[in-house]
Amino acid sequence: MSRLAAGVVLVTAREDASEELGDLTVGEDIGMTATAFLSVSLDPPLVMVSLRNGSRMDDLLDEQPLWGVSVLSESQRHIAGRFAMKGRISDRLLFEDIPYARGSATGAPLVRGALATLECRTEQRVVAGDHTLVIGRVLTAAVPSAEGGPLVYFRGRYRTLG
Repeated sequence: MSRLAAGVVLVTAREDASEELGDLTVGEDIGMTATAFLSVSLDPPLVMVSLRNGSRMDDLLDEQPLWGVSVLSESQRHIAGRFAMKGRISDRLLFEDIPYARGSATGAPLVRGALATLECRTEQRVVAGDHTLVIGRVLTAAVPSAEGGPLVYFRGRYRTLG
């Protein structure tokens, strides 16, 4: 399967609040690089991401139905690499120097400069071997940047189309 080129996305979600400060609820942002992401349906608009069973994102999206997707550009390779690290205890520092906006429908971080951003609500979860296929209804879609080409994953490396 390493011979199948795939686009690279950052899947994000806001973990439920760990503490409350007045009216402000504080939780942690979680992110995960994914290459197994695709469009499922146009009507209704559905997308799918494949998550490793028991991963932090799989556990979070089992409880939290709202999530975001940033389609990464060729200049955002460092973001893909950062969020692809396995065994992280916390994502708090990973978002520290990455420009993002909070999605209006989900509260998930959406990377500024991404080729496209989506906000989704989980419609269905299907266990498939050692992964879970999460199908989400697209709540919002935007094209924040028309600059640059896509970041692609092929034969175990990030690449560009140029």
